[in-house]
Amino acid sequence: MALIKSISGIRGTIGGKPGDNLSPLDIVKFTAAYGSWLTQQTASLPTGQAGKKIIIGRDGRISGKLVNRLVVSTLLALGFDVTDLGVSTTPTVELAISAEDAAGGIIITASHNPKEWNALKLLNNKGEFINAEEGLAVLELAEKENFDFVAVDKAGTYKTDDSYLQKHIDAVINYELVDTAAIKRSKFRIVVDGINSSGSIFVPALLKALGVKEVITLNEEVNGQFAHNPEPLPEHLSGLSAAVQKNEAHLGIAVDPDVDRVCFVCEDGSMFGEEYTLVAVSDYVLSKRSGNTVSNMSSTKALKDITEKHGGKYFPSAVGEVNVVNKMKAVNAVIGGEGNGGIIVPDFHYGRDALIGIGLFLTHLANSKKTIKQLRGSYPDYFISKNKIALDENVDVKEIFKKIKEKYKNNPINTEDGLKIEFNNDWVHLRTSNTEPIIRIYSESNFETTAQNIARKLMKDISEVM
Repeated sequence: MALIKSISGIRGTIGGKPGDNLSPLDIVKFTAAYGSWLTQQTASLPTGQAGKKIIIGRDGRISGKLVNRLVVSTLLALGFDVTDLGVSTTPTVELAISAEDAAGGIIITASHNPKEWNALKLLNNKGEFINAEEGLAVLELAEKENFDFVAVDKAGTYKTDDSYLQKHIDAVINYELVDTAAIKRSKFRIVVDGINSSGSIFVPALLKALGVKEVITLNEEVNGQFAHNPEPLPEHLSGLSAAVQKNEAHLGIAVDPDVDRVCFVCEDGSMFGEEYTLVAVSDYVLSKRSGNTVSNMSSTKALKDITEKHGGKYFPSAVGEVNVVNKMKAVNAVIGGEGNGGIIVPDFHYGRDALIGIGLFLTHLANSKKTIKQLRGSYPDYFISKNKIALDENVDVKEIFKKIKEKYKNNPINTEDGLKIEFNNDWVHLRTSNTEPIIRIYSESNFETTAQNIARKLMKDISEVM
């Protein structure tokens, strides 16, 4: 069984039986539920302002065209006018929704999941992920299957629009904190791992627009046949690391298939660290703008250190982009994101965006007059151990967490999102994933062995309970 229904959308493996996997029937049902929810949201608007336009886009997955056709046909049958960006990125679709004054949007991508997966990510009229309450409403509509399709003469219209690649790039290079002149002067040679998806198109195009001297692209054919596990983690980036050294590049860049996460490789092939993407970009932004920062509670405490150094205040949020965005709005943060390489720049748009992240990071690197390795060395050196335990279908996670909480009742514990336990200056965070049937175990310490030992201890505890 590999169908995950959550407040942010539906995700699963392609094929199999309806209700168990992401089958054509499930795609139609959940698209219809989302479209029906949007219709309810706009029903009270004056005639002519009912918000009938929906933006869609997809990453480069094998199943992308198949899912796209089902989504488009369903939306047209509900009376929506569909603008299809084709192979695009999650942040590009988010920007297009606002620019087009659309009622909402759907991004067809399973983000970092392997090639057999796909998903529908659901957006509101601001180009932001729908919230928990809205997501539950969509799930309820899907469960009831009480859909009202329009008569044939009221079906929606369909058009394609390939202009948003350039529009997104233009928005990055024109953003006031992106210094294209400094980037151009640095004459960077950069290797990009496009992971056979949208990043193969968008990242090299952005780098050339930023004035990067030389761009070398790996895995550049957009065919969905991911050359390696598509999540941009160190263990998956050995090819990029080797290519950076072979080409004597200044750095390497890796993104996930829908280009909302970004991480960097240093000139010697070592990892800058996905956790430190947000730290470095925040350091630069905070040097230009005073304010607060937000990251989810599974992210490194280095962001808190950097924020306080600049005189701001750091706030943690529950894991998930919509939770980070909500907390950023509540505390008026000037920069935020997630430790998985997700950068959210609020006055650009409220969504994780690898492209604006790259523009700001390269500006920071260029102006620092340092190598990327030296820049990494200027930040607090913490280590996060990231692990996961696969779950059987009938496992009671709440009971597991209850017993773990009881075992560590004398430690500071946060239950806002799963279970976060503090051990003096170290911590471990246990939570179920919104995208996979697993428990994630993240632990952080000043020392790699300590972080790993904490993770192993909690994984042992969980296994004993299970």
